Amino acid sequence: MLLRRLGLSLGAVVTSVVFGTAGYWLIGEGNWPLIDCLYQTVIGLTTAGFGEIVPLGTTTWGRPFTILLLLGGMVSMGWFVTTVAAILIEGELTGFTWRRRMDSRVENLSGHTIVCGAGSTGIHCIRELAAIGAPFVVVDAREAVAREISATFDCAAVVGDATHDEVLLEAGIERARGVISALTDDKDNLFVTVTARALNPRLRIVAKAIELRADAKLRRAGADAVVSPNMIGGLRMASEMIRPHVVNFLDLMLKEKSKTLRVDEIAVTPDSPWAGKTIGDTEIHRKYDLLALAVRKPNGDNIYNPLGDLTLLAGDVLIVMGDVSKVRAARETAV
Repeated sequence: MLLRRLGLSLGAVVTSVVFGTAGYWLIGEGNWPLIDCLYQTVIGLTTAGFGEIVPLGTTTWGRPFTILLLLGGMVSMGWFVTTVAAILIEGELTGFTWRRRMDSRVENLSGHTIVCGAGSTGIHCIRELAAIGAPFVVVDAREAVAREISATFDCAAVVGDATHDEVLLEAGIERARGVISALTDDKDNLFVTVTARALNPRLRIVAKAIELRADAKLRRAGADAVVSPNMIGGLRMASEMIRPHVVNFLDLMLKEKSKTLRVDEIAVTPDSPWAGKTIGDTEIHRKYDLLALAVRKPNGDNIYNPLGDLTLLAGDVLIVMGDVSKVRAARETAV
């Protein structure tokens, strides 16, 4: 609406300038230079008051026309100036209000994930976190992108360079569960990894790597996991060729909007009521409708397709498949 008003008011100003210039030229019967007519019009509309550049007093209509031009020009100039001021003020207030609202949302978060970069890779991370209801904050240097992401996924967003300490602190990194660094360049992801690890040693950091040789550097810098989109893309293409039905099943699991079926994990802590119980005693199938796929032991060994009489011990991680809301309920019970 304001932009439309700006266009109309600017058109009114241009019309006044053209009308005044043409009017003076006609009043002077073509004897006054066109540039002088334009200059006289401009200094009149802008109320510069430098005096009469063309001899208005020597003609019958010179000064009466100037009076009419100034009265009309004041309206168009006033309209244009107030519209510009409204756009500037509204833009500043809107930006200030939005940033304050985002700051408030971040302050209320704890145990969240910080997604650095909302580009071609980061947007998929954002969609998945939003789909499973996990709290997260998006950090992107482009304000328009941050605003759009915040509105689309109803999440907190921070505008700034994720490689800078103050930006990550603004995103609540001291209270965060983890960081996903999905920036375009490996160098930037390396900076984010080093910075994040220094600000919060307890974080889980997942970094994106374009070049395969960047994997080792990112891990040395503190990344817990490194993901290469190029490598995953190649594996996916091979899987599409060899095992298309499995890929189709996994795609439906991730893309079906009516359900949020996922493969997830439930950690058995030393204080967990599940520690010392069998999988059957946890009632994960009957009560939570979850399928136990594996148990990962603290030493890294995996027990696949565990039976109901398998006893869970402290430090085990139970890998299950089911609806994310049911997984969340089971995890809360297992705490």
